[in-house]
Amino acid sequence: MELIVSTELEFFLHTQHIKLRREKERLLQLTKHDEKENAQLEAEAIERTKAVSRNIMGKYSIWRREDNENSDNLVRLMREQLIMARVYASIAQSRNNLRLLRDLKLRIRETTRALGDANLDSDLSRSAHERIRTMGQTLTQARSELYDCGLIVRKLRATLQSSQEYAQTLKKQSTFLSQLAAKTIPKALHCLSLRLNVEYYTLPPEKREFPSQEKLDDPTLFHYSLFSDNILAASVVVSSTVRHAQEPHKHVIHVVTDRLNYGAMRMWFLANPPGKATIEVQNIDDFKWLNSSYCPVLRQLESAAMKDYYFKPDHPTSVSSGSSNLKYRNPKYLSMLNHLRFYLPQIYPKLDKILFLDDDIVVQKDLTGLWSIDLQGKVNGAVETCGASFHRFDKYLNFSNPHIARNFNPDACGWAYGMNVFDLKEWKRRDITGIYHKWQNMNEDRLLWKLGTLPPGLITFYNLTHPLDKSWHVLGLGYNPSIDKADMDAAAVVHYNGNLKPWLDIGLSRYKSYWTRYVSYDHPYLQQCNINH
Repeated sequence: MELIVSTELEFFLHTQHIKLRREKERLLQLTKHDEKENAQLEAEAIERTKAVSRNIMGKYSIWRREDNENSDNLVRLMREQLIMARVYASIAQSRNNLRLLRDLKLRIRETTRALGDANLDSDLSRSAHERIRTMGQTLTQARSELYDCGLIVRKLRATLQSSQEYAQTLKKQSTFLSQLAAKTIPKALHCLSLRLNVEYYTLPPEKREFPSQEKLDDPTLFHYSLFSDNILAASVVVSSTVRHAQEPHKHVIHVVTDRLNYGAMRMWFLANPPGKATIEVQNIDDFKWLNSSYCPVLRQLESAAMKDYYFKPDHPTSVSSGSSNLKYRNPKYLSMLNHLRFYLPQIYPKLDKILFLDDDIVVQKDLTGLWSIDLQGKVNGAVETCGASFHRFDKYLNFSNPHIARNFNPDACGWAYGMNVFDLKEWKRRDITGIYHKWQNMNEDRLLWKLGTLPPGLITFYNLTHPLDKSWHVLGLGYNPSIDKADMDAAAVVHYNGNLKPWLDIGLSRYKSYWTRYVSYDHPYLQQCNINH
């Protein structure tokens, strides 16, 4: 994974260098426009200047306190002054007016310092009014000595173009870096796993076992499956589930993790048992039946083409190539934990029904009502997500491929993974895993869909999914900043699907409290690893 991150950063820096060179070339071209266009722009600029002058005199009085405490009039004025000061500084330099250039640079530094990070007038320092006055005097002097309407228009046009390109670059950077951050494991979580592993393997064997293991195969109880290599995330899922369960002693939570986190995951729940509920922690490496001869994904991950897709050093994945390719090169797609959801009957052969939970969800209500829902002969109970066009089948599957076009409706409704109730008896009767294997084998060259588990899930459970009420599962807390608070508060489960996970610094702050309320930040293990609120 370090190789992937290093390679992508190299491409990112190389692309930035090319972009800066192209930007300089564009700026030179922007200053070369015909005189007729300049004359028209000059006339428009003069009219705007008159209006601005009236607004400044009437609205931006430095002697009068604005009635609106949230006003940003002075902030905007200072930003406009900075723009004009930089334009005049450029002209002064080209005309070798060193005295005025020195004054303008001084005023720019002073105004920039006074403005700081302020967005409202109330955020400004006391020196702001004086800086506005002195900058205004210097700009008046610059206008009297350097004013050239045509030149100013061209400079402003170049500035605007440069700002737009810079904003676009920042947007791409943000996308790139959020994808990069989503791939990494925070140092604190890595520390937690290491400490717990050490603690677990120093325990005597008789103290490594969980109580009430006789309940693991009892089909009359409420069973959950959770596949995760993130101890803190798994702890929140378990804690929130048990806290809201009306009869916790009837709930059984089955956790599967990988070899590296097996001891740590067991140690966490040995030290922090889930109340009266029963818990099981398994190691995916103990599933000997899960091998490349049986599982198409494992076989494909061993192929040279797939290794090139992830690890080839000169792969063109970069900021300039957008986020779509980068998204599907997340190492989580290499983890079989992400594909275990297609093998539930093999993992739990004695159970009739199970509730699947992702590790980036929070449970807010008792979920036992899901077991009594009649799935009407379907295998999967899930909340549909077809309220928006991008959640329909044609956004996940390649309908230019005849296999997809013949078998599926492009307008069919998508649904959400993350909280799904599965009828395992019906699953086995319809050989759902066999259907998954068939389509996964057909997609060896990734021509039917890109990597991930939702596209094959949509295919595998096509016409076999029963829609649940939307209040059971609210999605988008990992990417959508505008989810209705009433919907989140009323939801049985909230889901941080997306890159902005609540345990990452890039997580959306307005949603973090739904997750952090289930984290005991005063726990010694968390304190030792500097995991703080």
